[in-house]
Amino acid sequence: MTVKLGLLALLEAKLGKGDELGAFLEAGRALAVAEIGTVTWYAFKISDTEYGIFDSFETEDARQAHLQGEIPTALGQVAPDLLANDPDIRTVDVIAVK
Repeated sequence: MTVKLGLLALLEAKLGKGDELGAFLEAGRALAVAEIGTVTWYAFKISDTEYGIFDSFETEDARQAHLQGEIPTALGQVAPDLLANDPDIRTVDVIAVK
C-alpha cells in the first residue's frame, strides 16, 4: 500500500451547532468505510466550532471518486444548517506515513 494523496477539509460550525456537526461526522464513518479507494478517513474536533476531516488515498482516481461520493453530497445537504461558512477543502500530497 502506497498512500500518497490526501484531502483535508476544515469545517466551522455555526454557534451552538458544534455537537450536531460532530455527530454528523461520526455518522459519516460508515460512508467512508464503504468507499473502496479511501485508505484512511479521520474526522476530528479542533474546538467547539472547528472540525475537520482528513482522508488518504493511493490514487488520484480514488480521491476523485471520494470527492464525487456520498460524504460530500451529505455534507452539502447539512451545510446550510450546520456550517458558518463553506468548507475549506484542500488536496494534499502525503510526504511520509507510518
